[in-house]
Amino acid sequence: MVTVTLCTPGTNASGNCVKIPNVIVDTASFGLRLVSSAIQPSTFSTLTAEKDQTSGLPLAECALFGSGYAWGTVHYADVSLSGETATSVPIQVIGDATLTTAAPSECQVGRPLVTTADLGANGILGIGVSPNDCGLACQQGPVSTFYYTNAGVGTAVSVNGQITNPVSMFAQDNNGVILEMAQVSDTGSPTAQGTLVFGIDTQANNALAGTSATLMRTNENGNFTSVYNGTAQTRTFFDSGSTVMFFPDLSIPIDSASGYYAPATTVGRTSILVGASPASTVLGFNIANGVTLNASGNNAFNNLGIYMTRQFDFGMPFFYGRHVYYGISGKGSTGGGTGPYVAYVSS
Repeated sequence: MVTVTLCTPGTNASGNCVKIPNVIVDTASFGLRLVSSAIQPSTFSTLTAEKDQTSGLPLAECALFGSGYAWGTVHYADVSLSGETATSVPIQVIGDATLTTAAPSECQVGRPLVTTADLGANGILGIGVSPNDCGLACQQGPVSTFYYTNAGVGTAVSVNGQITNPVSMFAQDNNGVILEMAQVSDTGSPTAQGTLVFGIDTQANNALAGTSATLMRTNENGNFTSVYNGTAQTRTFFDSGSTVMFFPDLSIPIDSASGYYAPATTVGRTSILVGASPASTVLGFNIANGVTLNASGNNAFNNLGIYMTRQFDFGMPFFYGRHVYYGISGKGSTGGGTGPYVAYVSS
């Protein structure tokens, strides 16, 4: 979680500002999404609603996540994070009361994420490798489950009008981010601390060059290929927005009630990262009994997993004890070249 400062657009983050705490740092999504109730009314009233280019109606968007879907309006706002400012950023306002049309049926996947209680946070800061959440496809025409008018009709949106990763709009340190998390105990920890660093190879504290980091080129969604138990997982990604590691392994006992992997004793596993530099990197990890871990009363775990097919989601447990880099698409760094890419080193 981070705190985001939201302000009237075009004021260089100085007008009608409000600090919004407890915003999820999500390295597998793109753009800032805030629950409407978390935005002070005096600030929200100054945020410019984006209009559909064809009909002139207010713009709406549906965002799909593993835990459900978020339906809301699109507004422009100035966004400030630790002194770095992005002006007139398109953001999604989830649960905006002015949006009276229900989410289109194709968007209603899983449960609705409307309130802070639904989300478990005041919003989501998507800082993955893409500068926006759809790209040229949504500019060329309507794409199902993305942009709509407030009447629920699918529509095209120019790239610069799409929900945008604020980091990509900073005046400096705009080519990527590093999520640096301290290690936690193998039995879990009550809390965990880390640092979100802006820029890659732009300041003394964000070097990638010379770190001997393992680096993977990704697609626009941040996905790359790994091989696990002899099977290629083409949808592999590093995702701080997932509380556990999701991957398919029927050799590990699974608790039927919770879905957690629940081995009698902790097991070690390895995944081969394809196309990594250096090549054929073997990434090791542990999986402990999820039922026992969750009964401990702790909140941060480096060895918690759930069975899921057709993907390998290195969720939050992967991040503890590592610095994980995300190079934004189309932007370059000395150590990573031109994004998109991800990289990591042990801290």
